[in-house]
Amino acid sequence: RKDNGEVISTKVIKHRLKEIIDTEDKKRPLTDERLCDLLGQDEYHIARRTVAKYRESLGIETSKYRRTL
Repeated sequence: RKDNGEVISTKVIKHRLKEIIDTEDKKRPLTDERLCDLLGQDEYHIARRTVAKYRESLGIETSKYRRTL
């Protein structure tokens, strides 16, 4: 739920998560904790472990493996 009580679909949150990861700096990818904070700014208050679960369901690697040199 958002702060105003609006119910949000997990599809919407996963879409926003993918958008954030697609636009991140590939030399310094975002950690699950940072992704959690950024989603919180959009009023999607979910736990870090939920971010990890959604990220894995989208087939996205951890920040360690998304890093490019």
